This record gives sequence, structure tokens and C-alpha cells, in this order.
Amino acid sequence: MAANAGPPASLRHAATVVLLRDAPGGLEAYLVERARSMTFGGVFAFPGGRVDPVDGDIEVPWVGQALAGVMSALEPDGALARALVHAAVRETFEECGVLLATQATAAQTGPAGPRPVSVDPTGPGWAADRQAMERRELTLAGLLARHGLALRADLLAPWARWITPEIEPRRYDTRFFMAALPPGQTPGELSGEADRMLWIRPADALERHAARDLRMLPPTAWILSDLLGFTSVADVLAAAPSRAITSVMPKIVIFDDAVHFLLPHDPEYADAGPPVDPAAATTIAAAPTGSSADGWTRGTDEPRVQVAGRERP
Repeated sequence: MAANAGPPASLRHAATVVLLRDAPGGLEAYLVERARSMTFGGVFAFPGGRVDPVDGDIEVPWVGQALAGVMSALEPDGALARALVHAAVRETFEECGVLLATQATAAQTGPAGPRPVSVDPTGPGWAADRQAMERRELTLAGLLARHGLALRADLLAPWARWITPEIEPRRYDTRFFMAALPPGQTPGELSGEADRMLWIRPADALERHAARDLRMLPPTAWILSDLLGFTSVADVLAAAPSRAITSVMPKIVIFDDAVHFLLPHDPEYADAGPPVDPAAATTIAAAPTGSSADGWTRGTDEPRVQVAGRERP
């Protein structure tokens, strides 16, 4: 992967969904291992992707809180907020076959109203629709209209915002959403973007990550660490509205013969400049980072890596 040695690349909007479920052993998050043929192949991540132009073209029916209320903490621009939510729901369905929707007969704009009806997006017709969406032959609005469905605002909550470091040639302004697995649904066959999936408790994921057994990018590990104090999906969604969401843009720097990943609260962040060797910095962009500030080595020919920002400010 080539580094960006010139001016920072333009940002593209993206949405990522942290799909959650209650399990006998506690709260679990859904992770997919990105296909080896893709950028960051072999890295575990949450479902998500960039916002498509059609994501904001058409309004779709909702059940529960109005869109403005759901997104007010994350994006004040109503049109962009709608596109981000649509992208989040669309990507979740495309990547794992889970649809955050219910029957449109329950659609309304207030918190009160009919109890949402469970949807079962399985079967040959649904599989064909999912493939059509992946090929961009069917939009989310078209899918919902075809099956008489509306999005469920009660299952989705904005949580965080991360921006790709300026050194990267492809940069995204990514909004992270927490989402409850709808009753009666289970993730289906993986899309071509992933090799495997797993449901895992956040603490277990971070433990395996620190042991270099589960590769993750820093935002994924950071979001999982956010979940350590929660015992249920309901608790996570209830906490979301009170969060103060600010954008986080890491910096990648090289000093003392090591590559460092800095976050805004790190003392070195404000004065950190671009790496002396951008290509060397980019070589660790997909590397696993531990849940502590301990360094690790990717190989004898690559710089030692240390990750700052593991402790909360």
C-alpha cells in the first residue's frame, strides 16, 4: 500500500456498525475477518463501508425516534445524517444479512406506537436482493419498499467518529453506530469482503488482540474497550444519547526507531509532524495494536511499533 507523501487526501464519508447481542456469557460483538484479497486483509473489523451517492437520495420510513433525534449528536446536516444511517443499515445487510427493519405498518415518527414486528430476511428472494444490493442494482429504499418495511430507530445509536490519518492515500470520515441484533435474526452467509466471522465478548477480543491472536485496527480495539463496562445491549443503547461525540484523527509518526500511533490526548500529539519516511509508516497501518502501550515487532525488516493512546485521558 502506497503512502500519501503530498497534501492530505480528501475525506469520504463512511459508516460502521457494531452489531451487538446478549449471550449467556455476557455482551457480544460481531466481527468479520476481511478477505485476504482486500486492503487490510486478515484484519478483524465491524461491518461497514463508504456512503454511496444513492444513500441520501430518498427518505425511507422509520419506526421510533425521528432521524434528527437519532443523529443530532453525530451530524447536524440532515441530508448527510440520512445518508449515513442508510449506509449503516445497507452495509450491515450486505455484509452479514442482518436487516434493522420492521413492517412498515408500524412506521411513525414518535417514540410511541405499535410494537415492531420481527423480520426474517432469509430465503432465496432475500439472498437475491442482497446480491443485487452488493452489485448496486438495488438501493436500500428499493429493498424496503419491495418488502413493505421501515427502518427501526430503536435498534441503532451513534457512538463515535474516527478520521483516517492524513498520511493515508485513502481517507474516511467514519461514524460508528451501535446496533442491537434484531430478534429472530442471525447473520447469514458472508459477503465476498470477508473470510469468516465471530461473535465475541469485548474483553475476550481485546485479550486475544493483545496476544497477537486477533488482528484489529486501533479504532476497532478502542470501540471494543468502550464496551467493557456494559453488561447488556440495552445498557449500551441507553448510554448512547448522553455521549459527547468528537472526531478522533490519529497521527502516525516515527521516532526512536519505532512507529508510533498517537491519539489526540497523547502529550506528543499536538507537536507531531508527518513521518520522515511515509512508506515505512504505512507498512504498519494494518498491523494489530495491543490493548496496552507495549510495543511489538512485525518482522526483522520493519520498524518496531509502539502504540500510544491506550489509556483514557
